[in-house]
Amino acid sequence: MLMFPPDHALRITLAEEVHARPPEPVRAPARASYMAVLVDADERSHELAHITALCARHGVAPPAAGATHFRAQLGALRLKWERHGEFSGYTFIAAGSAQGQPFDSLAATLLPVGWLAATPGATIAAVHAELLSAADTPATPERLNEAFDGQIVVGSGIADGTAQVYTDFQLHDGCTRLMLFDQGLTERQSGRMLQRLFEIEAYRMLALLALPIARRQSPRIVEIEGALATLTDGIAQAQAQAANSAANRQQQDETLLHELTRLAAEVESGLAASQFRFGACRAYFELVTRRIAELRETRLPGMQTYDEFMARRFTPAVDTCATVSQRLHDLSERVAQASSLLSTRVDITRERQNQALLASMDQRAQLQLRLQQTVEGLSVAAICYYAAGLVAYTAKALKAAGLPLNPDLVVGLSVPLLAVAVLAAVRRARRHAQAADPGH
Repeated sequence: MLMFPPDHALRITLAEEVHARPPEPVRAPARASYMAVLVDADERSHELAHITALCARHGVAPPAAGATHFRAQLGALRLKWERHGEFSGYTFIAAGSAQGQPFDSLAATLLPVGWLAATPGATIAAVHAELLSAADTPATPERLNEAFDGQIVVGSGIADGTAQVYTDFQLHDGCTRLMLFDQGLTERQSGRMLQRLFEIEAYRMLALLALPIARRQSPRIVEIEGALATLTDGIAQAQAQAANSAANRQQQDETLLHELTRLAAEVESGLAASQFRFGACRAYFELVTRRIAELRETRLPGMQTYDEFMARRFTPAVDTCATVSQRLHDLSERVAQASSLLSTRVDITRERQNQALLASMDQRAQLQLRLQQTVEGLSVAAICYYAAGLVAYTAKALKAAGLPLNPDLVVGLSVPLLAVAVLAAVRRARRHAQAADPGH
């Protein structure tokens, strides 16, 4: 026996993922009912409890805690439950065909009374299907007319011509109807085809949840686009009016910036409120397209195929959602560009104001320098005056002591010397101050 290193913690789970949610094998004739419900996070536990109660009523082991899919035989009814990201799907299958008129006997009617209506969540899709043997019950126009109440029917050959499927995509008592005629399907092929047809209906409805949001957003987008165009024109006109005073331009810029901020908030609010749904719309649309491709359709005379019907009726609605989503993103970028343009202009205005302020400060500094030089001249004169007074007192004192000095002559001769000395001292002090100032 080969011995390998220990398994990765997720190896078993990942290996089993490709085998999860297998289709139920079905043999014609049979009836099936499918229901897709949107389930909130706080209803998930009630969902499992609801299924557990049904299993207990039939003496069947319930799903394990935390299970995301479950299948069980409940008497004459088979149940298949799958939990997806935002919805859960229930499939009920019963053997045998309806007696009398098509869809007179539904698989869901075998459930206990009231159980289906009490299922947690909100129904987004519901389908009743009949799987019939084409050899025993051919798809005649009369039978199709009875099954779909005379509505226009969409149909095609599927599975490389081994079956035919018909539906009208209409709601009959709240449910869509489809008929699958077996012309050589195996039981597992029948199950896969039913599952794909049910998923097409569920994913189609889930994708269209974005359409009401797109319709609500469209008028507001038009208003925002008009307001943005007006603001952009305002920015251009304000830029062209160079004669405006700085105060007026600054006031205009503040008004424009306020309006741009308001528009940006509205656009981002619209994006936040719709982008999850628009993203889900794209994902579900891809799933619908993939499931239709997996049907491997062939045309039947005089009928639209699934692919053609979806291209004419479903794809335009998805395109509308994609267009609104793109317009919102484009609006966000345009508002950002306008804000950037306005911010650049505001920065230029501020730079000019700073330059004017610096020029004014330079003029003030020059005036201060001239004033300082004037004060320095007066200071030299004042210091010389006081120094000359000291020399006079000193000369008089020496004369009184007996020295042959003329005080007036001494003072007169000392004044030029004192002026030169004081002026040199002041200039030296100024050079030291300038050397100590790093901004000079």
